[in-house]
Amino acid sequence: MKHWITGGIVAVALLTGAETQKPNILFALADDMSHASAYGYEFVQTPNFDSIAEGGLLFNRMYTPSSKCAPSRAVMITGRNPWQLEAAANHQPIWPEKFKSVVEALADNGYFAGFTGKGWNPGIHPKGRLLTGKEYNAISIEPTSLKVAKYDYAENFRVFLADKPPDQPFFFWYGCKEPHRGYAFKSGVNAGKKFEDLDFLPSFWGDADEVKHDILDYAVEVEYFDRQLGKILQQLEEAGELENTLIIATSDNGMPFPRYKGHPHEFATRLPFVVKWPGHIVDPGRDCNAFASFIDLAPTLLEAAGIPATQSGMQPIEGKSLSDFFSNTVAGRDQVLTGRERNDMCRPNSWGYPVRSFHKGDYVYMHNFEPDRWPCGNPDAGFRDTDWGPVKSYLVYKQEGTTAFELCFGKRPGEELYNVKADPECLKNLAANPEYAAMKGKMKSALFAELAIQGDPRMHGNGAIFDYARPSRATQYDDLVKQVEKGKKKKKK
Repeated sequence: MKHWITGGIVAVALLTGAETQKPNILFALADDMSHASAYGYEFVQTPNFDSIAEGGLLFNRMYTPSSKCAPSRAVMITGRNPWQLEAAANHQPIWPEKFKSVVEALADNGYFAGFTGKGWNPGIHPKGRLLTGKEYNAISIEPTSLKVAKYDYAENFRVFLADKPPDQPFFFWYGCKEPHRGYAFKSGVNAGKKFEDLDFLPSFWGDADEVKHDILDYAVEVEYFDRQLGKILQQLEEAGELENTLIIATSDNGMPFPRYKGHPHEFATRLPFVVKWPGHIVDPGRDCNAFASFIDLAPTLLEAAGIPATQSGMQPIEGKSLSDFFSNTVAGRDQVLTGRERNDMCRPNSWGYPVRSFHKGDYVYMHNFEPDRWPCGNPDAGFRDTDWGPVKSYLVYKQEGTTAFELCFGKRPGEELYNVKADPECLKNLAANPEYAAMKGKMKSALFAELAIQGDPRMHGNGAIFDYARPSRATQYDDLVKQVEKGKKKKKK
């Protein structure tokens, strides 16, 4: 059975508090990945990711509370929702000093911590602190035909293992920069993939050749991430550490395509996520269908390492350990919250596009606080909240005015309600349908009540603090508009 899911990858190793030896923790995170063959897809092959699910758990309803790099990663390492993270709710923020990361807490409690590739980013780190451990990016790969990052992830992990003091548990963050854009055009077909292999083609992109090429090129980079993951797992086995390592695999957000990355739709926030914990998961090989969130990662790591959250030095954690999934005793996980604030600086006055969403059962209710703003950034700024690539170019330059264009870049109403089982692409908005008025009212009330409890500034008239929080790096809006105009003139020539 095919599971429709979006996201990327994380791998983590944990051990129970009942044992004297603390677990290692390997956290393998893909950048902008929405698919894996473990979910039934055939256009992409991820055997190493799949092996984690086969020996552990496959989550069908794991969500990121914000489908953009910096806020999603901030959630992972704090256990708090974006609206509880001040400036870190935004993309490219200055990290608020008050928030300690779970990796820092692990390091304070005897863990040797490091990362390769991309840790918490993009944004400015607090001076003198290592939010995801010590950097291991010295070893580079030889140039390839793919537009992949220069880091040799697996060899950098080998150096990390060699540096680790004997008998000390480790935390390692494998932060692959793939399948983030850009891609080598037609790298998919050059690798032997064919259009007829595509069993994933959203209706809101159309079926032009450039669209199909873009998806296949994306698949090649997903597979690159998976190969590096396989090499790291092999090193763990050779070092005799695999059995003492809990492995979680996921991504920070959805694929870098229109209507996915950075956006609040069901398919953009629900991510592939697998966990393997040899000897510590009841009935391994199970699918997990209850709701879970990235806010649950930090408390999971603390519990596995035997560190009480109250003694971690971290701000209060909103999430709940995933240990009930491991023991197959899940109860009460029947809803989850997601949302977004400012992503790229592509609107006047530094404005973002604030959304909060409530997922329960087969439905998602989305509340857009500023529906007069452009969800993907202003048109004259090139809809910058969506990464450029062949699909975006096709829609912007060849499909303007069509339904597909409007679905990907147009303004949205203040309220959206979708039946994600019957309408997985979220095309039929039920918010104005009288038959769903009672359901919509209940979901909105539940959403707002929970946000008020969590201290969301949007619930207390202080939402503007997200818009005006100073970014770490920003192309000023006027400069961005000039860049877009320059690009249009160049294209005409």
